[in-house]
Amino acid sequence: MANLLARPVLVVVRGAGDLATGVAVRLHRCGFRVVMTELEKPLAVRRTVAFAQAVYDDEATVEGITARCVEFRDVRGVLASGAVAVLVDPDGVSLAALQPDVLVDGRMAKRNLGTRLDDASLVIGLGPGFTASEDCHAVIETNRGHNLGRVIWQGPAEANTGVPGRIGGADADRVLRAPVAGVVQPLRSIGDTVEAGEVVARVGATEVRARLAGVLRGMLYPGLEVAAGTKLGDIDPRAEPAHVLTVSDKSLAIGGGVLEAILAGL
Repeated sequence: MANLLARPVLVVVRGAGDLATGVAVRLHRCGFRVVMTELEKPLAVRRTVAFAQAVYDDEATVEGITARCVEFRDVRGVLASGAVAVLVDPDGVSLAALQPDVLVDGRMAKRNLGTRLDDASLVIGLGPGFTASEDCHAVIETNRGHNLGRVIWQGPAEANTGVPGRIGGADADRVLRAPVAGVVQPLRSIGDTVEAGEVVARVGATEVRARLAGVLRGMLYPGLEVAAGTKLGDIDPRAEPAHVLTVSDKSLAIGGGVLEAILAGL
């Protein structure tokens, strides 16, 4: 580790949602310089633990680590200040100029959106859609279960099941989705305790009701226009309000896998 960090190692993480943020938090704590790229209007749901929120608020802090959304010309200064830099760059045009040592595709699109083996010295894909040795050097398993966080050096991650991971005995029922296309209007805040059947948001004029009781741990940014079926938020039936402010067990496991891949692969 000491030899590896004898020079600054730059990691670019594509996406700044909660899982990508868990990766960034672990890497930042270990001394890596981290730049994240995001959409102009991020669709992160767990916004209290997603550096994507910096796009809306200029900066976001997760577990004591601050990320700042800046123009490309200011990236060097942000990294020198000890913060994570966030760029609005959905197409990855900054990659050539940044010349990262490591690229992590953490967009969780369930398919490869164009990441290539030659994007960096070490390219890591998170979850379904990537095949190690073909479009990246390593894949990190993101499916809950025995292999969560495992580094795969040959072949793909487990296939997308289409069913959210089970938390507190609930899977699909804990996820809130847009019943119609329209503009999102949250009616409850992240961290609130909600009851089954309670109206927690509207999409246009259509109500979105909780299907189970628990703590609202995620909700899209107000005013976003979404398509029908878009994930709006999620409810944690374990009902621990403090959990909405800390990186999840899943994110930590995936972040640990990325750290292992970097230390083994660079």
